[in-house]
Amino acid sequence: MMEKDAKIYVAGHRGMVGSAIVRELERQGYTNIITRTHKELDLCRQNDVEAFFAEEKPEYVFLAAAKVGGIIANQNALADFMYDNMILEMNVIHSAWKNGCKKLEFLGSSCIYPRMAPQPMKESCLLTSELEKTNEAYALAKISGLKYCEFLNRQYGTDYISVMPTNLYGPNDNYHPTHSHVLPALIRRFHEAKESGAEYVTCWGDGSPLREFLYVDDLANLCVFLMNHYSGNETVNAGTGKELTIRELTELVAKVVGYEGEIRWDTSKPNGTPRKLLDVSKAEALGWKYKTELEEGIRLSYEDFLNNPMRAER
Repeated sequence: MMEKDAKIYVAGHRGMVGSAIVRELERQGYTNIITRTHKELDLCRQNDVEAFFAEEKPEYVFLAAAKVGGIIANQNALADFMYDNMILEMNVIHSAWKNGCKKLEFLGSSCIYPRMAPQPMKESCLLTSELEKTNEAYALAKISGLKYCEFLNRQYGTDYISVMPTNLYGPNDNYHPTHSHVLPALIRRFHEAKESGAEYVTCWGDGSPLREFLYVDDLANLCVFLMNHYSGNETVNAGTGKELTIRELTELVAKVVGYEGEIRWDTSKPNGTPRKLLDVSKAEALGWKYKTELEEGIRLSYEDFLNNPMRAER
């Protein structure tokens, strides 16, 4: 268990996941949380990361920093996504180990699992077949971070764990028109369509892929829970165990935003992975379950979007 006054470093605290972890830690009464902005500490610079850990020596680390984006961003910057994510995670994990960090938690993504993995996807299906090509570079980087934690545990007896979230959404999301994930992109698109009085909105693919979504504050609650209650080499899936089609998702977002026009589908654009549902029985067996249902979470996300218009420009 983390002591309430333990020195805890949250890497990536300005991002959606990192900021949610900070909120959850503060909610639970943790008082010694360390953060650094990208300007203060570039995690891709090994010497700077080593100097930070040597000076601060955090006892616990939540590694939520990452270079992220949707299908377009991943396809257009394969090398960047692989390099930046591998460099920053290796720098942080290695420096944590060198400086005696008691426990580290690595945040990954469900895209690490094979494209055609049996559904719902268990943690054990990792590396059993081919990855989805549209985000292969990001997935390979995340698998490397997960495996490095495992190998440190096996070779040096560390207590480093990993958690693999499904699609996330919520406060402090990225609503950029081309570099965001599907749910925040839909929130922005339908909001702008409503504001402009557009007769229709065009969405990618045919709407058939199935997706699962987890509210980011629920993930943060699980992250702190796992840091206090789980040790092991195998990752832990983070999700709801529920799924819906992208078509159903678009209709739900339109409903929450209040857009009443037509939804059209551009089938010349890629669908991505056909289905990505996580098996969350492991987290539930440990004693954790999500709290926020999708429609309520979308409503909270839309309120966040409206209250923070500058986020739409990121």
